[in-house]
Amino acid sequence: MDPLFEIELDLPPAGARDASKRLYDQLKAAILDGRLAAGVRLPPTRRSAGFFGVSRNTAAAIYEQLAGDGLIVTRPGSGAFVAVRKAEVAVATARGDFPLNPVWLRTDIVEAMGFWAEEEVERAPTSGLDFRPALVDAQLFPLEDYRRVSAKALRRLERRPAALKSPQGNQGNYRLREAVARHIGVTRAVVCAPDDVLVTSGAQQAFDLLARVLVQPGETTVAIEDPGYPPMRAAFAAAGARIAPVRVDAEGIVVGDIPVDARVICVCPSHQFPLGVTLSAERRRQLIALARERGAVIVEDDYDGEFRFEGGALEALRTASAADVVFYVGTFSKCMLPSLRLGFLVAPAWALPTLTAAKNCLDWHSATPVQLGVAAFMSEGLLTKHIRKTREIYRRRRDELLGLIEKRLADWLEPIPSFYGMHIAVTAKPDVEVAAAARGLSEAQVKIHTLARYFAGEPTHAGLVFGYGVADLSDIHEGVEAVRATLASA
Repeated sequence: MDPLFEIELDLPPAGARDASKRLYDQLKAAILDGRLAAGVRLPPTRRSAGFFGVSRNTAAAIYEQLAGDGLIVTRPGSGAFVAVRKAEVAVATARGDFPLNPVWLRTDIVEAMGFWAEEEVERAPTSGLDFRPALVDAQLFPLEDYRRVSAKALRRLERRPAALKSPQGNQGNYRLREAVARHIGVTRAVVCAPDDVLVTSGAQQAFDLLARVLVQPGETTVAIEDPGYPPMRAAFAAAGARIAPVRVDAEGIVVGDIPVDARVICVCPSHQFPLGVTLSAERRRQLIALARERGAVIVEDDYDGEFRFEGGALEALRTASAADVVFYVGTFSKCMLPSLRLGFLVAPAWALPTLTAAKNCLDWHSATPVQLGVAAFMSEGLLTKHIRKTREIYRRRRDELLGLIEKRLADWLEPIPSFYGMHIAVTAKPDVEVAAAARGLSEAQVKIHTLARYFAGEPTHAGLVFGYGVADLSDIHEGVEAVRATLASA
């Protein structure tokens, strides 16, 4: 198949004596300045008359000269390709006098959205271990099953293409919204219909949409758990909210500390991130009552809600009786794959049209093939099967990690009781230099987060967060011993 080759060239007239040199110079310049990027296939010499207006022999001679200069490489049977090299013409980048939106220059937002970036340190020549939370073991995902149901859904699209109509008002594929409503109804007691669900590009887009719709810039106070998830905090801060950090204790967010002017309250009730505590039944009642009394709304991030290891089923905050004040955010990143970039938002009827308009403003709707694939994966019972499997794997990792922390690290660290999720938070005992230990572990290529990383205000807890999403049993043993050695030498 001939390549698409639409670089603008000043082609020489037919029969021109300098045709070869002029074409060579132009192709060389296009390669050097980056217009012809590395890997681009050049037109075949047999088609040189149509592309360049020169004979096949002339084109072959030019290609040979470019190859001799190291600018292209030829592959027998495949053709000629631009070689890998750095462009030699600088691209203009300076425009320091143009005023960028100052919101995105704020330190708190830049740091929050750079939350996953690791500090650059000298790396020891050892194997890396990753205890960072919120990571998913992609090797556990049944890609063959997902590929099969996705292919089936695409074949259905071939027979009956999606209707050619305006995407305005699009809440997401109906089959997916129907599957979501069934799933969270039976697993999280969230009472909703497909028409209550808005499909989003992951939980982060749901937070961004809520911030755009619920916040009056410079006026709305948003209460957030402290410590909490920085990227969610950043979405509301970027929308112009006044952020009010509220402390978290063993029963979850301290409802009595929520400011009286807070109109949006963001909580992670099932498995608080990062402490891992569960919002108590009494606090749940207090929170719903407070929202009604003050005319506030609640944003419920159901983080890791699928992975419960002890105790009975725990309902979400958004029950039928609280559906008018709770916005429920879910994602497929943990129970399936983060790379799907798919989540959902269950909203009160009075706010859903506005949220849908905001979603349409951003990207109209999430990718239809991905939505259809996930809908089929759920409808065929494959998501339930996958959750059951991974729940047991993560349970074994959790039990192993918890036992080792209690046995090998008890002199320095104490686990915070938690019955959900894919990480364990630990508090440090007095005189333990957590920051120094984290730096030492980073130098030993052990990636781990400190609790201080999650605070908006002054940290009230010192400790570490052990994620076991991508750490198997052998990694857990090796990592705990590395932590022990670092703490013992501090």
